[in-house]
Amino acid sequence: MSVSDRLAELGIELPAVATPVAAYVPAVVHGGLVYTSGQLPFVDGALPAVGKVGAEVSAEDAKTYARTCALNALAAAADAAGGVDRIAGVLRVGGFVASAEGFTGQPGVINGSSDVLGEIFGDAGRHARAAVGVAELPLGSPVEVEVAFLLA
Repeated sequence: MSVSDRLAELGIELPAVATPVAAYVPAVVHGGLVYTSGQLPFVDGALPAVGKVGAEVSAEDAKTYARTCALNALAAAADAAGGVDRIAGVLRVGGFVASAEGFTGQPGVINGSSDVLGEIFGDAGRHARAAVGVAELPLGSPVEVEVAFLLA
């Protein structure tokens, strides 16, 4: 099954590629991979929430935002690669969680990204990963995710 067919089966419509907020491009193709820049959970050009996870933002909401980040990353990768069906799988996910003092649930938050990539790609969605707590993220975002995708 193609990636576009799988997305349709799951009822997932990829968003428009998010406009960069600084001096970078959303994704770069190199050596059989597509590397995405860090993706924030933009929905229609706006962040759904700002603040730190474990304080202003719940871990459950942050997990949903991490899912959005992964879909934004897939949209950026597909745009750079010439279409979503050019994406064959996932190599690595890097997740960053703006964390309140004492919050240690970063892996659970970034599961929002890993879970949706697994739903889309099946076994080809299994990946290496980092889930890192940080003091601040751009624009006050609670999460940011970068992905390295495999090309077909």
